[in-house]
Amino acid sequence: MMDNSSTLHLALPAVHTAASATAPPSLAQPRAFSTSVNPLVFFSILDHYLRRNAGQDRVIGTLLGVRSEDGSEVEIKGCYPVPHLETEDQVEVDMEYHRTMFELHKQVNPKEVIVGWYATGAALNSYSALIHDFYQKEVSSFPAVHLTMDTALTNERLGVKTYISAPVGITSKADNCMFIPIPCDVKYFKAERAGLELLANAKSTESGPTSLLSDMDNLEQSVIEVQKMLERVSEYVDSVLAGTIPANNTVGRYLMDTVSVVPKVDAAEFEKMFNSHLQDLLMVIYLANMTRTQLAVAKRLEKLM
Repeated sequence: MMDNSSTLHLALPAVHTAASATAPPSLAQPRAFSTSVNPLVFFSILDHYLRRNAGQDRVIGTLLGVRSEDGSEVEIKGCYPVPHLETEDQVEVDMEYHRTMFELHKQVNPKEVIVGWYATGAALNSYSALIHDFYQKEVSSFPAVHLTMDTALTNERLGVKTYISAPVGITSKADNCMFIPIPCDVKYFKAERAGLELLANAKSTESGPTSLLSDMDNLEQSVIEVQKMLERVSEYVDSVLAGTIPANNTVGRYLMDTVSVVPKVDAAEFEKMFNSHLQDLLMVIYLANMTRTQLAVAKRLEKLM
């Protein structure tokens, strides 16, 4: 029920059997329904968890994104935290804060809508079904997506999972539902990939902090990665020709299409073009450093005068 303070009070029923239940593999959602998550969503959830109040076990928030026309594909692009309080008897959700934040978000991103909610923790608890029922009403006719993140890093993984709910039982109650796992993948742009790789490198180093790579280091790393990919493709083709692994027609057509778009350039001519481009890049770096030095000298001369 809801009182006059615009806070949603969800009391735990006397008997609840399916509030935190998940569907067995035989009842899993068809692969037609899937979700994709932007990496910024994960960082926002972790930031919310780190800033939680003392004694608070988990945090929740609203997921924002876009849906396909038939509603089978959901792309989660953003989120924002929602204050809530859980006790042994009930859970309170600040609806006024939730709606105010959504109205402000619509002014910046009018195309994004509410697609579900998130919660930290590896497992569903007794209040998950009650909170999910509230968000199900917010998304109207489409199924609301519930995203969980294991902030305890069990098995050294975040353990991100997504669910939708399905009603169970004869009576229609908020807690009479079962959570069904759905496929989830991470969708990022090329510009975001550099940041994710930088974070991965920082995790692998002993000291922790890391710095951005220079243009030359990025170029060298890109060339090394391309060389490794070419070696893997060459090993695959040699194995198919030798008969050690079966041929895959789909992979063969993809390789043929990839090779056909590569222009035929003589090795000596390609090396000449590459060195010319490299010299141009070095010249730009040299001019930029010279300009930076001249500006620094001019600034110091102004102070002396």
